[in-house]
Amino acid sequence: MTISGALSNAVLGLRAASRGAEVVSTNISNALTPGYARRVLALSSQSSGGLGGVQIDGIVRIVDASLAADRRMAEAEHLHADSRSHFYARLETFIGTPDDPSSLTARLAGFESSLISAASRPDAPERLTTGVAAARDLATSINQASSGIQEQRGQADQTISAMVDELNIALEQVVALNIQITAAQSKKRDVASLMDQRQQVVDQIGALVPVREVPRDNGQIGLYSTGGAVLVDGTSAVIGFERVNVVTPYMSLSEGTLSGLTINGQSIRTDSERGALRGGALGAQFAIRDDYGVAAQAQVDLLARDLIERFEDPAVDPTLSSGDAGLFTDNGSALDPLDQLGLAARLTLNAAVDPEQGGDAWRLRDGVNAIAQGNVGDAALLQSLSDALNDARPLAGGGFGGGTFSAMSLSATFASDVAVSRTNAEQGLSFAASRLTELTERQLADGVDSDSEIQRLMLIEQAYAANARVIETVDEMMQTLLRI
Repeated sequence: MTISGALSNAVLGLRAASRGAEVVSTNISNALTPGYARRVLALSSQSSGGLGGVQIDGIVRIVDASLAADRRMAEAEHLHADSRSHFYARLETFIGTPDDPSSLTARLAGFESSLISAASRPDAPERLTTGVAAARDLATSINQASSGIQEQRGQADQTISAMVDELNIALEQVVALNIQITAAQSKKRDVASLMDQRQQVVDQIGALVPVREVPRDNGQIGLYSTGGAVLVDGTSAVIGFERVNVVTPYMSLSEGTLSGLTINGQSIRTDSERGALRGGALGAQFAIRDDYGVAAQAQVDLLARDLIERFEDPAVDPTLSSGDAGLFTDNGSALDPLDQLGLAARLTLNAAVDPEQGGDAWRLRDGVNAIAQGNVGDAALLQSLSDALNDARPLAGGGFGGGTFSAMSLSATFASDVAVSRTNAEQGLSFAASRLTELTERQLADGVDSDSEIQRLMLIEQAYAANARVIETVDEMMQTLLRI
């Protein structure tokens, strides 16, 4: 080998060592950066010119695409399970647990207890007032449960709007990064950083909507939802949604009073089974708004209907005629069997017995439509009201299965159903969290290992020193030749 050949090889070696040190430094400094993929400097032997030496072929971005896709799916599943768990946990706080003195079951038990107490001393006005207050608290508790459900549905609708905006922006960013990567590749520039940025955006999209990433020519990618929707393929899809300010029990997707989703102007399904964008954080919000919330409202409405019907019967209160409102009313009116939707929000105590509404508490003892006070020692109606609460009767609607229920057993069944749903949701969340943690750890293990990078840096330093020594030796030889 000639002196010039040795010098050329050493200079190329120094350049490769310097670039290698730069790559290692970048890896270590970004070890914890989300979306960052480990880099490796690709080298080969240089054969052109007959001098040999090392040639830098570029920087290789090390990514396990299959593992990244699995982790992205696991994150979407985790966010979906977390939203479901959060819904049922909040619903349980609205109705309360049995040990909570302000829970729905406790309010009902308190009302029953007040009726028994009043029946033992029907002449005591304070006991009648306590019974009326307990009935009012029971109605308020059911109102609050309904309000809490609709509040969650409304929050879900607002969250959907924000997620759709975020999704549209992210899809546009993927298209822009696709174009930048293609342009950079055509100019032989390093595109690893651009691919990292794109990976972060794809992960952001994948949390909202589970997606499959498909490679395209010139470094570009396409994105498809697992439900079959085309999100990015050359251009980005435009997701449409219209939010509402307030969600009420009477509003639903099927009635057209709540918005669904569109892709490029075409309506798509949003249900959990066949929705085009199902499975992620976005799908979870639709499930809360259109499935879980609607089912919970139907159950609490059935509770309200059962309570009204128990005290509307003339056999319970002889002062009532057919069609009269009883102790509990539908916003002051008798129950309309065909208007059950939203009944829990309209449930009120009959104004005739409520002093706060200008009524008289003694009507709890003498009858809702009593014109004047009767025998103050007659506890027959109070006993009849108490019996009505404990009467096992069939339900006029679904949601709790077949069979007959007393008011207390129906309330307990509702609370139990919510608790079971919350427990199941928490179990699903625990499984999803474990899966996400495992896949995240595997992906991190496949990423930057600081110890390995430091070992590589030491080898690079040795290579740098060796090439520097070659240059130093060549310099000494040249100096010797010049002195001859």
